[in-house]
Amino acid sequence: MENVTIIIMMLFGIAFLGILSNKYHFPFPIVLVLCGIIISIVPGLPVIALSPEIVFVIFLPPLLYHASWHTSWHDFKGAIRPISLAAIGLVFFTTLAVAVVAHELIDDISWPIAFLIGAIVSPPDAVAATSITKGLGLNPRLLTILDGESLVNDASGLVAYKYALAAVAAGNFVLWEAGINFLVVAGAGVAIGLALGYAMYLVHKKFVCDPIIEVTFTFLTPFASYLIAEHFHYSGVLAVVSTGLYLSYRAGEIFSHQSRIMAVTVWDVVAYILNGLIFILIGLQLRQIMDGIGEYSMTSLLLWGGAISFVVIIVRFLWVIPAAMLPRILSKRIRDNEEFDSRNLVVFGWAGMRGVVSMAAALAIPLTFKNGDPFPHRSLIIYLVFCVIVSTLVLLGLTLPWVIKKLKIEPYSMYAEEYEVRNNIVSHAITHIEDNYSLLQDELLNNIKSKYEVKYNRLQKTELPAHFFGNGEILATNIFNEYTQLQIDVLNVERKKIDELHRQGKASEEILRKIERELDLEETRLNMDMYEG
Repeated sequence: MENVTIIIMMLFGIAFLGILSNKYHFPFPIVLVLCGIIISIVPGLPVIALSPEIVFVIFLPPLLYHASWHTSWHDFKGAIRPISLAAIGLVFFTTLAVAVVAHELIDDISWPIAFLIGAIVSPPDAVAATSITKGLGLNPRLLTILDGESLVNDASGLVAYKYALAAVAAGNFVLWEAGINFLVVAGAGVAIGLALGYAMYLVHKKFVCDPIIEVTFTFLTPFASYLIAEHFHYSGVLAVVSTGLYLSYRAGEIFSHQSRIMAVTVWDVVAYILNGLIFILIGLQLRQIMDGIGEYSMTSLLLWGGAISFVVIIVRFLWVIPAAMLPRILSKRIRDNEEFDSRNLVVFGWAGMRGVVSMAAALAIPLTFKNGDPFPHRSLIIYLVFCVIVSTLVLLGLTLPWVIKKLKIEPYSMYAEEYEVRNNIVSHAITHIEDNYSLLQDELLNNIKSKYEVKYNRLQKTELPAHFFGNGEILATNIFNEYTQLQIDVLNVERKKIDELHRQGKASEEILRKIERELDLEETRLNMDMYEG
């Protein structure tokens, strides 16, 4: 009970740190890392360790599902080439480079352990990249690549992680077998994720009508997707990502406005707490981890942590230039259809922050083998991973805005596109009013139409005079409710147009979601305004 109390009090502290982070525009992932370090040096705090077997199950499915839910399938598909090169090629390249350096630098590190370290630190973190790049005005395509990379590279990195774990236990590693198994594991994981996504689509569409139940299902879905795939020894990470992308694509069809408002709010809170909780846990374990590596000198530990962090950072820059330039050199279609700005390569290289996924993977390393022997160098591995997270978040995260400023990258504004999208949707709504509501009373028609022509006037919830819309034959409350219901009907027309633009991939996902949320909030207000007689 005492441990639970300590964790809750620390979560309160993290919430207050979040307030300061927002007020002073300081990236919250960096706050979490620094908070973990501070916790580790506070005397008297207990060591709290989750069972390694459940770390992945608790943290990964909801965090990956939350990230995939906010990723546009159209944008993801349009950037699949650079995403794949970064999320698969760069991950394995980083794993190999880190493994070589770790094996050569640290005397008693075997090749399987070295590859395990590389696999854990190879994937950048979606939450860290999104939090730190938010508000910097980066090109939407670059943001899509960063988000997509952070989703898929978790799968490739964790597949490499599991093979490295198996190699540590078996004492050997066959590269070609691992390559073939990766394709099978990844493909089957995607298939399971899509199958479960379709099953949940049917459940939401045909059977669920209560917002609380719908949101509850959204929490259960990522865990079900992950556990089913892992049960059959396939990629639970890719299963969760596939389920999230599929249901996000279908969200306009299956969720009510109440469910969307509730789900977005609740999920943001859950993701916030999970990110804070894992760094609290690492902070509470860090002292024990440092005790576990007491046999090494502080000079050696600092050298190893700095060297591996440097390799992780520099390898990303070494990869990004040929990965971006070779396709352009070889393909005229790419040169003609894709804009290119070499400054974005620098930003992409600088945005390789590691975070919660690497930390969860490190904490999930088993304490012992099945025969009871302790896992070799577990504390050293966790220490090195934490060094990489601190280095990339603090060094790269804090300096990224400065780099963008020095590169003189003009902030990308979505206002023009947002104006076009809004104009399209409102014009469609006005046309629908003119075509379908022509038989309404003139006063009623003019009021509902002017709402969409001006988008400013809102009818206040006041008692209307009986003659407001006509000759006094209709009660004011009935007229008010009819007017309110008409507004709700036209909101649904706007939603259908949003869904059409979403399916066709003709507008930014961020803009469509923003407008959809506005409509959801407006419908909630209108329903509350209804008079009950």
